[in-house]
Amino acid sequence: MMKGDPVQRAVLLGEYIVQHSATVRAAAAAFGYSKSTVHKDVINTDGLHGV
Repeated sequence: MMKGDPVQRAVLLGEYIVQHSATVRAAAAAFGYSKSTVHKDVINTDGLHGV
């Protein structure tokens, strides 16, 4: 589990989601995070926010 840099975490989660066609739930389970953490990181941390 990686708790450090939120931007780095968002990139890893985003890459996992794209490469595996994963849902937020699946990515959360794979990385040991809550669904809300995955969603927050991917959407708000230089991710899809404002798209």
